Amino acid sequence: MADIKIKLKKSLIGCKKDQIATAASLGLRKIGDITVQPDNAQTKGKIHKIGFLLEVTEG
Repeated sequence: MADIKIKLKKSLIGCKKDQIATAASLGLRKIGDITVQPDNAQTKGKIHKIGFLLEVTEG
C-alpha cells in the first residue's frame, strides 16, 4: 500500500472547528508541518475536507 505525503500550506486561523480537528487528526498543527499517511479511504476523506489548506504528493 502506498503512502501520501501531506504538507500544511495555509494557516488554520479562521477555519471552522471541525476543519482544525481534521488537520490535527492528520498530525498537522503549524504551517509547514509534513506528515506521511497511508493511502486509504479515511485519509482521502480528510484530504477532501481540508484540501484547500494542503499540498499533497504521492510518497
